[in-house]
Amino acid sequence: MTGASDGDDPERHAWLEDGRKLFAGNCDFMLGVVSLSTLPDPTAPEVAFAGRSNVGKSSLINGLTGRRSLARASNEPGRTRELNFFDLGGRLRIVDLPGYGFAKAPKKVVDRWTALTKDYLRGRVNLKRVILLIDSRHGIKPTDEGIMKALDEAAVVYQIALTKIDKLKPAEAEARRVETLERIRKRPAAHPVVAMTSASKGEGLAELRAEIAAFGRG
Repeated sequence: MTGASDGDDPERHAWLEDGRKLFAGNCDFMLGVVSLSTLPDPTAPEVAFAGRSNVGKSSLINGLTGRRSLARASNEPGRTRELNFFDLGGRLRIVDLPGYGFAKAPKKVVDRWTALTKDYLRGRVNLKRVILLIDSRHGIKPTDEGIMKALDEAAVVYQIALTKIDKLKPAEAEARRVETLERIRKRPAAHPVVAMTSASKGEGLAELRAEIAAFGRG
């Protein structure tokens, strides 16, 4: 839903307002999961956030929810070492997945997080979408393509969210968006809309809230 201004398009206004209301309500940390046996019951739709370490995942989740420290941001790669679940008023859950593509943690630990994440992505019946974060300054990297391939094979729909677009000039950001769309064009599970976001400036957050809120209706 793009194009007309909010005030000129009642449908768009309602779409954005639904997202605003959902994320303005209660948003509580539920639990951190280190094994599939402790996953919460699949009683609410879930939207998961994935991305390379330090792509801005925690900052984006905090920006969407309007909380400064709901998801823990850190300069230390690999700080998120669990599947962290957050409840949005009982209507929907956000899942913060461990970052990938870092090398500081021991290989056995990384392998365990990776296996847990892949098992969750393959088998979670109430998982509605994965928001795959890509740093707009660098674009899609080989490590990102690996997770995209896994999501394609698992038939889990994912949407690319380009982060830190405030670091680019408008023409550069648009070029990255077009390039990203071309890169995912033939991927079977890729959602054909690329979100353009900046957690620090708030750009694109209203639209992404609305996209996510659609999975928590009714």
